[in-house]
Amino acid sequence: MRYKELIDKSRIPAHIAIIMDGNGRWAKQRGEARSFGHQAGAETVHVIAEEAARLGVKYLTLYTFSTENWKRPAEEVSALMHLLMDSIEEETLMKNNIRFRIIGEMAKLPVHVAERLEQCIAHTSGNTGMTLVLALSYSSKWEITNAVKQIAEQVASHKLAINDITDQTIDKYLETRFMPDPDLLIRTGGELRLSNYLLWQCAYSELYFCDTFWPDFKEEEFCKAIYDYQQRERRFGKTSEQLLKQ
Repeated sequence: MRYKELIDKSRIPAHIAIIMDGNGRWAKQRGEARSFGHQAGAETVHVIAEEAARLGVKYLTLYTFSTENWKRPAEEVSALMHLLMDSIEEETLMKNNIRFRIIGEMAKLPVHVAERLEQCIAHTSGNTGMTLVLALSYSSKWEITNAVKQIAEQVASHKLAINDITDQTIDKYLETRFMPDPDLLIRTGGELRLSNYLLWQCAYSELYFCDTFWPDFKEEEFCKAIYDYQQRERRFGKTSEQLLKQ
């Protein structure tokens, strides 16, 4: 079945978030080091970003490195940081009119990595196509805690009344305030959890889990996830009958 031909191009999800899981296990199956899997996974990022841009996805957010990942062996963290530096290809972003953004605790990143990322953000800021967002040194609990602190400061300085705080208020203080919530969240690698990723934003996202390891998740698998999404009815708490009346 060719999912590329089956998907409805007029109903492409505006925002797709992905948990890119399975790099290490993919490498282990091949008798290779985990770094080999991360390298292969970085190549898949380029493939999926180009395909998403071609299909008309507006925002693609990739869980690249979590706050918890800092607990991994220093050697692996260092290798991931070097890979991140090497895999940022501005030429590919410019060719596909892709804007580049970061969400996460940038202050924790090595200075040379942060500077390279900021440079790429600046150079692609004028692009008008898809926005590629990397979640780096990111966790949803950190993000929400940070938002709560900022809102508390506003209340303490009498710039905001407690009774005026709504879910829209919280939205404005989140890392993701510049984009809509994900329509579709994909997780590769066979695990069935969100792993502290966009918990607030995914309240009504459609979830898609597959066993394919991230290095093997190519265009057809991506289109399969979109096709599956298009078969679902998004009710947002309403009934099917209410949707028909809209």
